[in-house]
Amino acid sequence: MNEKKIGLGSVIATGVGLVVASSCLLTLGIGAGSIGTPFIITMAIACVVNILTLLSIAELNALMPNLTGGLAQFSLACVGPFVTIICMVGGYLLCNSLAGSVEGAVFGNTFAEIFSSYGIPAWVFTVILIAFLSITNLNGVDVFIKVQDFVAYALIISIVAMGVMGALGIGTGEIVEQPAALATDFKSVTGLCGVAFFLFVGGEYVVPLTKSCKNAKRDIPLGMVLSMLIIFGMQTLLTLGFKNYTDWGTLANHTTPQMLYGQVLLGPLGKYWMLVITLLAAISSVNTVMGSLAYILMGMSKIGLLPKVFQKVNKKGAPFVGILLETAIFTILNVTGLSSTSSISYMISVLAVLWLISYIISNLNVIILRKRLANAPRNFKTPLGYTVPILGMLGSAYMIYNIDPSWDVKLSLYKVVLVVLAVLGVYSFIWVKVKLKRPMFKPYAIKEVMAMENDLYHEYRTKNKVKKMINEKVG
Repeated sequence: MNEKKIGLGSVIATGVGLVVASSCLLTLGIGAGSIGTPFIITMAIACVVNILTLLSIAELNALMPNLTGGLAQFSLACVGPFVTIICMVGGYLLCNSLAGSVEGAVFGNTFAEIFSSYGIPAWVFTVILIAFLSITNLNGVDVFIKVQDFVAYALIISIVAMGVMGALGIGTGEIVEQPAALATDFKSVTGLCGVAFFLFVGGEYVVPLTKSCKNAKRDIPLGMVLSMLIIFGMQTLLTLGFKNYTDWGTLANHTTPQMLYGQVLLGPLGKYWMLVITLLAAISSVNTVMGSLAYILMGMSKIGLLPKVFQKVNKKGAPFVGILLETAIFTILNVTGLSSTSSISYMISVLAVLWLISYIISNLNVIILRKRLANAPRNFKTPLGYTVPILGMLGSAYMIYNIDPSWDVKLSLYKVVLVVLAVLGVYSFIWVKVKLKRPMFKPYAIKEVMAMENDLYHEYRTKNKVKKMINEKVG
């Protein structure tokens, strides 16, 4: 990865790129169609909670800068390897592998519908998209950022334009007469916080780009916060547009609400414009997941939580093993049809709970390091003492509680999450005890975690192990 090339605009593009996805447009339709414009309040709550967590992550990044693995390395220095592996593998590798597959599926299904007369399977379009983005990511961060900048800002401009036209009622379609609010009580508004969470999750994916920032001290925290605010503004405009042009009930039950909105707002022009937006959202989110997750896997490998093979880079400096792994996962899930089954939204909810657990751990990490290293230099520190991380933890826990309006579904989700955590716990236990041979819950020293980023650290440890083995045999 080349250094000192990324500005604030690219940080925002990466932050917005992962979060604004085709599945988010679907989630927005479900939420807004359920309670009307009060869903804007729900989104505001979810946005604020996510910003609190991102501020905590920004402080961790300021205390331990330039770490490729981001949250994995922060957690390793706070809660030890056992919890870190569970949170990172469950909350990131599984969640984003599935989420990226879903985005590819939405892209393929949309284009297959538009070009249905040719009889081309949806997965063919998906594989073409995945192959293209794999090539761009294998060409290094420069190409990744160029693609991301163009796609993300084209996406923002398009969504804002269609949102403004709908909110002002200046579309060519017929305005629908309906109440702005379907429910305004506290339970209805806050009960969809778990749904609104999907609209803002993932802003921390800019952390692995810290090394390439021109001004990381400013751009990382500011870029993450601005990404959330920009997304909130975009989703708010679309919600107001929905109120004017789409029937709430139809919107909540439609499989592609963004296509419905485009059609009723501007007719055929709106339909194809929204098709372009869906294309941009898919490219942006899959590109970000594929690129950023590969660097996170590299960072986890450097601290011994994953095999060393993830540290390999090609001539462009890209971690090609992680990129090819994600490419393979996305392709297999789409070709087999797994990512387009009816159970996919349920599984995303399960993995979102795992992601929120990772957010709780991240906020806890700030509190731990505030206690342990109170006087350590930080070029960014969350304001108001412990208020931000504590509120971030409580907010994330509340969104887990409100992950679904139905208690039956909620309890079912919790059971599945416990099973996943148990399986990950077994894997983590074996890896820590057999491979790492370290105490499961003992935090690593920060200086050791940061030293692991350097290849010389691993060479030194390897040489020492060899010397120890020789001495033992000689003795």
